[in-house]
Amino acid sequence: MTDTARNPELAHTIAAAGLRTNYHDVGQGDPVLLIHGSGPGVSAWANWRLVMPALAERARVIAPDMAGFGYSERPAGFAYGLDAWVRQAVGLLDALGIARADLVGNSFGGGLALALAIRHPERVRRLVLMGSVGVPFAITPGLDAVWGYEPSFEAMRALLDIFAFDRALVNDELARLRYEASIRPGFHESFAAMFPAPRQRWVDALASRESDIRRLPHETLVIHGREDRVIPLANAYTLADWLPRAQLHVYGRCGHWTQIEHAARFARLVGGFLAEAAADEPLPLAA
Repeated sequence: MTDTARNPELAHTIAAAGLRTNYHDVGQGDPVLLIHGSGPGVSAWANWRLVMPALAERARVIAPDMAGFGYSERPAGFAYGLDAWVRQAVGLLDALGIARADLVGNSFGGGLALALAIRHPERVRRLVLMGSVGVPFAITPGLDAVWGYEPSFEAMRALLDIFAFDRALVNDELARLRYEASIRPGFHESFAAMFPAPRQRWVDALASRESDIRRLPHETLVIHGREDRVIPLANAYTLADWLPRAQLHVYGRCGHWTQIEHAARFARLVGGFLAEAAADEPLPLAA
């Protein structure tokens, strides 16, 4: 039995900006890079498993574990931060020979996608920002709890209650699985190194400048759950206001897990948005 058969979170491995990176690569068509969020024990597979098959019906879907998460490399003394994560994402595109891709960023991943588009606009066709950081906001109690997680079954069960609006998604079995994922060798050590208290500074560090966001030429879809207790809904309205070519979709009866709580709707919405892209996007903005 292969490692992937035993553990679906394991897929391909490639060096991206010098980091050994675990990534999923499914489907054919225009490339779409999915960037996961920053919960404890998270991986690309855990974030995107429910929507990858549908998106892969008409696109090449690439979903990496970012440095410090999942099964990508955790170098000793690695300086986690926006610069390093953007370098890894661009390095992955380079390693795969992809000149330009659509970006879909979840929460923390939305901040990375936004920063990548600002720094390398020519590498991005369209943007999807879901429950996204990347703009200034006061850290919520929910996000403070996520980033301050100390491993225990009880703590993980409490976090699941914060993440999901739909109580049917939250049970002891899921909490046990996510807790066990969070204590795999090296997982919590790297996670704890990323967001030590006081944690408002990490919200600020993941934010891009308003002037840079306003200059982005890319068509962008902003998605948020109305009942999100981790990232405030106000972030979505800020992004929709600042981004010149933005659409906004808010899911009611939805927490921070848009791609899980509304998986089929999410895949249809995002798939349709990306499929309508013109070959020559992005267009330049007027000065």
